[in-house]
Amino acid sequence: MWDPDQYIRYADLRLRPAIDLLTRVELQSPRRIVDLGCGVGNVTQMIAERWPRAELTGIDSSREMLARARELPDDIDWVQADIANWSPTGPLDLVFSNAALHFVDDEHAHLLPKLLQSVTPGGVLAIQMPRNFGEPSHTLMYDAAREGPWRDRLTPLMRPPPVAEPEHYYDILAPSASSLEIWETVYLQVLQGDDPIAEWTGATWGEPLLEALDDDERQAYEADYKRRLRAAYPRRSDGTTLFPFRRLFIIAMR
Repeated sequence: MWDPDQYIRYADLRLRPAIDLLTRVELQSPRRIVDLGCGVGNVTQMIAERWPRAELTGIDSSREMLARARELPDDIDWVQADIANWSPTGPLDLVFSNAALHFVDDEHAHLLPKLLQSVTPGGVLAIQMPRNFGEPSHTLMYDAAREGPWRDRLTPLMRPPPVAEPEHYYDILAPSASSLEIWETVYLQVLQGDDPIAEWTGATWGEPLLEALDDDERQAYEADYKRRLRAAYPRRSDGTTLFPFRRLFIIAMR
């Protein structure tokens, strides 16, 4: 169960990569667009503003996120579906996915070529995924899980890094793409407040671990994780915490 309020707490920083991806999509007048993993719909709304004549659908597996999305005024079709198993009902001009496909358990080697095949010739698959899973923000989360009394319950919930090296995506998409652009950006995020990185990861990657614990265990686990994070990302003299965050971008034209 996703918490929309916690997720949008850093909405400005989460939106920045989506904007960077959207500005690189060079389609002039796409007719049918899908935002795959649309969440609360803030990115979907930006897509609607750029191409107001397009038929636009936002797809997400979270009922809570879609309930928030449906409060938006735009004429967007919101659909609850598992994005790993979703298939379009007709040809698409743009499949856009911002910070969603790393949650899919299906291997990208199967899923991404299938998504590219769902767009028309000259259409675009545009993807952004975090690739920060080898950094302390994420590795310390699992260290705290392995080394606590909750180890037996949390260990099965740990996932291997879900996003591969950029070269992997070139290999799986190049055979079907007429053009392919892949790049990475490391955003130096300046966070405010107490334990802001724990707030960030707790809204996304850490949610399954937290949900598996009762209230007292959750407090103890979070205290241990936050202690580790403070050592890895010390607060600066001006009160800020710097959080470098790597993201992978893909624009594939069929």
